[in-house]
Amino acid sequence: MSVVAPFPNPRDRRAIASFDRRELTRILDLYGRMVAAGHWRDYAIRFSPDAAVFAAFRRTSERPEIRIEKHPALRLKQGAFALVGEHGQVLKRGQELGLVLAPVERRLMRLVAV
Repeated sequence: MSVVAPFPNPRDRRAIASFDRRELTRILDLYGRMVAAGHWRDYAIRFSPDAAVFAAFRRTSERPEIRIEKHPALRLKQGAFALVGEHGQVLKRGQELGLVLAPVERRLMRLVAV
């Protein structure tokens, strides 16, 4: 016959860091605009007990151009969110996601002739 696995107890599981719906909507909105502008082509999301990471790639076979990381343990110290560059340098840290994404959003601004 079949073997029935017991349903895990919520107290047994470790908490996993993740983006909430509002944060993920903001990140995916930026990703869509960057794809439309031709900057990015692929993305990856990783959730672990320590951090949630959204990585954006120019091409699939390369390193991510940027990583947006959320470390809940650092929310009271240097801020839960970090924008990390292609070579691992931290470009921006902060408490609010909008302020951390500002350098990437600036790349989308174009001067329109009147």
